[in-house]
This record gives sequence, C-alpha cells and structure tokens, in this order.
Amino acid sequence: MVNKAVQELIIRQHGEEVWQRIRGLARLEEDIFISNEPYPDELTYRLVGAASEVLNVPAAEVLRTFGRWWILHTAMEGYGHLMKAGGRTLPEFLINLPNFHTRIVLMFPHLRPPEFECTDVTADSLRLHYHSHRRGLAPFVTGQLEGLGEMFRTPVTVNHEQSRDAGAQHDVFLVKWEEPAA
Repeated sequence: MVNKAVQELIIRQHGEEVWQRIRGLARLEEDIFISNEPYPDELTYRLVGAASEVLNVPAAEVLRTFGRWWILHTAMEGYGHLMKAGGRTLPEFLINLPNFHTRIVLMFPHLRPPEFECTDVTADSLRLHYHSHRRGLAPFVTGQLEGLGEMFRTPVTVNHEQSRDAGAQHDVFLVKWEEPAA
C-alpha cells in the first residue's frame, strides 16, 4: 500500500513523467504495485531517495508530505470506516491510536506496524511516543499528525522532542491542538 500511495502522490502532484524519472532512479522493476502485496522496506527508502533527488527537496520533506497524503487520501479513501471508528476528535483518535494498528494487523497479518503510546495528556496536548523497527520515518509521522489535524479540522502543531536518529530510545512528539475550526 505504501509504495502504491507514493506513486499516486507523485503522479497526482507532479505528473507521470516525473514518476517515471523517480521510478528509473529508484531502479524499480515493478510496473505496478499491488495494494496487499508486501514489498521490502528498502524499496520504499529508494523511492523516497529518488523522489528527493528528482524533486530537489529533502527526503524529510518528501516523507512529511507523504504522511499528510497518507491520512487525507490513502487512509480515508481505502479505510475511511476504520479512520472514523478511531475517534470523533483529534485527541480521541490519538488516544485510541494504539488500538488502531491492532485492527489493521487483523486485516494484514504480515504487517509489522509501529507502536504508539500517549502520555502527559491535557485538554490541549499530549506526548505521542512512536516505536518502530524502521528508522528515519519520524517526518512521515509528523506529516500524518498534520494530516489528522486537517481531517478533524483541528489546528495542530507538532514538535519532535526526542529523536531515535539522535540517540533516543524512540521518537517522542509533543502534539498541541486548538479548538476545531467551524
């Protein structure tokens, strides 16, 4: 699903020609991606690196943009019922996030999703702890959190407080929100 979603994002925002350049640079042998088929993580990292080079933007920005896309397009179009079942508000959804991936694994048993934990929950913020066996995806999580803010029409700010890439045991994000926009 991830690689197919990257392809859809690139084609929709930059066109088929740019996708073909990225595809070539990433040395993709696949002509199409099958949604339920597992692909090696290394393939996704190659796609992100190639997109970064072709689009001339940092890989972190590619991942952040993709995170927003994942929430607002891929997840809502393919799994809207699960997204809606996760909560009626941004804070409710975030607090329920640990249970969300449990439901996803039932649908995709081969998937190794990240684990999330919420701490320091207040009326307008929480700390989201992100545990993953995959490295370098914190910008993707930031984009997802921003996309969730848009989905719930709730202005959100995300501060990446602790980074696994900088030596922390896991990533920690301080997520703050305002009242939903009318």
